[in-house]
Parts: sequence; C-alpha cells; structure tokens
Amino acid sequence: MSEVTRTDARHNRGQLIAVAREAFAEHGTETSLREVARRAGVGIGTLYRHFPTRQALIEAVLGTGFDQLSEQAIATADAGDPRKALLTWLRDFAESSARYRGLPESVLGALRDEDSALHASCFGVRDAGRALLTAAQEAGTVRADLTIEELLSLAAGVAWAGEQSPDPNRTARLLELVVSGLDPQSGG
Repeated sequence: MSEVTRTDARHNRGQLIAVAREAFAEHGTETSLREVARRAGVGIGTLYRHFPTRQALIEAVLGTGFDQLSEQAIATADAGDPRKALLTWLRDFAESSARYRGLPESVLGALRDEDSALHASCFGVRDAGRALLTAAQEAGTVRADLTIEELLSLAAGVAWAGEQSPDPNRTARLLELVVSGLDPQSGG
C-alpha cells in the first residue's frame, strides 16, 4: 500500500468517525450507515472496510470515552471514600450512556455478545465498576447483595429513560432515586 493510499485511508477513517459521532448525536446509534458514509463523502464499501459492523463503528466513536471511564474507576478507587468513588463513576457512566439515543441498548447487548466489537470496551468498563462496587460493599456503604450487572442495568435503564424525556435533568434525577436504593439499610 502506498503512502498516499494509507494517508487517504486514515483520513477516511477519521472522517467516518467524526461524521458518525454527529449522526449518532442527531439520530441515535441506529442511524443509517449509508447516511454516515454519504455524509463522510465515501462509499458504503469504504465504511465497511474500516468498520465491518455497526458495533465496530460504535466502538470507534465510544472507545476513548469507555477507556476514560475505566481509568477514572482506577484513579478514584484509592480516593478514601469508596461509596463516593462508586457514585461519581456511576453518574459518569449513566451520563455517557445517555449521550446517544440507543446507546444503553447497544452497551447491554455488547456485554452479552462476546463477538461484538464493542464487547471488550464494555467488559473493561464493567470490570472497573465492579472494583469500585466491591470496595464500597466491603466498606459497608453499599448493599451487599448488589451485582455489577444489576448496577449497570440500572444505570443503562436510567440513561434510556432519560432519553425519553424532554427534561434535560431527568437522567440525574432518576439516578439520584436509584442511588438511594443502594444504601445498605434498604436491603441485603
């Protein structure tokens, strides 16, 4: 492959990611891939050469954000207040899940599908959240019977419900209600 061809390929990939980010923000993660390719000024074949599946394109758009969520979990784990670290991370997870309509469903689906291009990033986020949850449970500040899968499902559900409301504060309010149910005295 010539240097010009590689440069064009890098440009096309970057353009597809930038356009997909805009299209996902406007129409959600189920936006037409043909429309993404058209807006990027490339053919659908070029899109599929770079991103063989919708999940691969979503991964390219979200991968950095998921990596940041995982890094944040590691950085806050030793902050001294395990509950606060968990809740801060959970709020960020819910807000990032609400960024694009349809994303909560994509994330939960990717966690169940090991063949999904998005699986590894979602798995990394899940493991990072699990470490924070375990620390909060061991400190006795979060109910002991809660699993990370339940917690992520709750956060994704909150993000989905927030998408459905014209109220921009809906996600934060619903998450506040969910968080009150995490207290050890409320169960477990």
